[in-house]
Amino acid sequence: MARCSAKALNLHKLLHVWTIMVATLICLSDSKCDFQAIFNFGDSNSDTGGFWAAFPAQSGPFGMTYFKKPTGRASDGRLIVDFLAQALGLPFLSPYLQSIGSDYRHGVNFATLASTVLLPNTSLFVTGISPFSLAIQLNQMKAFKTRVEEFHQSNLDKQAKNLPSPDTFGRSLYTFYIGQNDFTSNLGAIGVGGVRQYLPQVVSQIAGTIKELYALGGRAFLVLNLAPVGCYPAFLEGLPLSELDAFGCSISYNNAVQDYNNMLRETLAQTRASLQSASLIYVDSSSALLELFRHPTNHGLKYGTKSCCGHGGGAYNYDRQVYCGNTKVINGSTVTATACDDPYNYVSWDGIHATEAANKLVTWAILNGSYLDPPFPLQQLCDLYPIG
Repeated sequence: MARCSAKALNLHKLLHVWTIMVATLICLSDSKCDFQAIFNFGDSNSDTGGFWAAFPAQSGPFGMTYFKKPTGRASDGRLIVDFLAQALGLPFLSPYLQSIGSDYRHGVNFATLASTVLLPNTSLFVTGISPFSLAIQLNQMKAFKTRVEEFHQSNLDKQAKNLPSPDTFGRSLYTFYIGQNDFTSNLGAIGVGGVRQYLPQVVSQIAGTIKELYALGGRAFLVLNLAPVGCYPAFLEGLPLSELDAFGCSISYNNAVQDYNNMLRETLAQTRASLQSASLIYVDSSSALLELFRHPTNHGLKYGTKSCCGHGGGAYNYDRQVYCGNTKVINGSTVTATACDDPYNYVSWDGIHATEAANKLVTWAILNGSYLDPPFPLQQLCDLYPIG
């Protein structure tokens, strides 16, 4: 992940300058955007409420920063996909599985917490892996598009008032942020070496999904790579010091992440060559996030590899026995994994996911274009809004 060092910019200060510039440009001109909607595929890193719509249970302190209540997001506030929607002047994406209050005129979020790229070979109630894998999310997208076209062809205008027009599918941004659970769910059982064996299948499945969406009319794709999970408190807890690099992150885990990301980049390049009229963009969000973990104070944060919401204090404030927001009896004592008062100072929210503050900085890095391969003129295609 050497690219990160070359981009060790002060994201916090640059975000402030960028926000002022964007606000000024919008005031001087009528806003426009080539993208009418976002269709997102992913896991908990971009789930805006799908999992908890299917299995209602989420409680505080999730959502405490921006929404002031749980909204099904695995963070204290907004996610990268939320900030991206705001930047494009679109509303937050409604989850596909949310039956009440959804508005799909500007896109759909098919992501659900604990989702994998590959079809799971186990049950949610056994290992916690979501049944809504990428293949299922793709099928949901196909069904959604079919139903939208049927409603409009039948002139059922009242019933279609919260649905996009059929031509929206070809003028949308298709985003992917998925793969983390394929990587992490089996680390304990088969180790890094075992996980590496099926990573080619993961990138192949992503590429195949993009090709199918292209056949449905999709033309613009942003694919976020795998986050540096070797810096996540949940995976650092219990590791020997000899396994850590100079920044306190796992060497072997992040090396495997880098291998996966290189494989993803190469596979997307091959796929791009076969989709001549598509914009297929590899997003190196991993390097942006890694920079925050390594140098949090350079970007207006204080803590890198320490959880805001957790139990136990210490270097990581993470306890595998009691997850963020939960209460459990441990050794005869009742303990609760509580949230810090200042999540805006942290990169890690709960040991597995990023805070709103980190998500905002990573989104800015994406919008700035520094982490896109090949370059993608997003600021020319859309009058971007501030992401405050």
